[in-house]
Amino acid sequence: MISKALPKNKAKPASAVSLAQTSLLRRGSLHGAAVSRLRAMIVSGHVPPGRALREKELCQQLGISRTPLREAIRTLAREGLVKLSPNKSAVVAQVDVKAVENLYQAIGHIEALGARLACQRATDEQISQLSILHHEMLVFYHRGDLPSYIRHNGAIHRALLKLSQNDVLIEVWEMLHPRVEQARTLANLYPDRWHAAVLEHEAMLKALVARDEAVLAALMQSHYANGLAKLISEREAGNGPAN
Repeated sequence: MISKALPKNKAKPASAVSLAQTSLLRRGSLHGAAVSRLRAMIVSGHVPPGRALREKELCQQLGISRTPLREAIRTLAREGLVKLSPNKSAVVAQVDVKAVENLYQAIGHIEALGARLACQRATDEQISQLSILHHEMLVFYHRGDLPSYIRHNGAIHRALLKLSQNDVLIEVWEMLHPRVEQARTLANLYPDRWHAAVLEHEAMLKALVARDEAVLAALMQSHYANGLAKLISEREAGNGPAN
């Protein structure tokens, strides 16, 4: 009896594997870029709460096809920035004051703990680098450039958390940050709140330089509480923010 040799699996040509890997990398790059740009448009207020996300218009603006755009929208929905509805266009999520209150309570405690750890663990050089970020942020404040100010503001809060050297705190912070940034933008559209926030950052930097962890932790929590209070008071008064 003659036995037939089983057919061997043919290895894919190296060129095919390379093309597949390139395609995956390109797809991931497009997704990441779309998420970053669309998120920035939302948290800066360029696309305001309640606005429908029109796919054709956004594809033209972002220079991408509908597939990476839809993936980006789903990612932002998981972050809480976008609301999905069956058979309807996705819309930018409305800022709910109660939700912001819960969010600010959580992020305030996270940053307060991070601040305590930063005072204990940061090197003088790391604190000096954060101080540079702070002064760069002030330049945008004096120029009245709110989007650039918000980006630098987020970089400062992120840098402070990283000084804690606590990966769990950093991971949770990164998850909540996009929603925090959107709410912060809305609060800082009121000139008096924006000015007060800058003064609070000055005090926070001073406490960090002095490594006064109790004062810095309290300032982190009050920083968010003050922003929330401004949002609530203006909503109750029926006032809309103005640049």
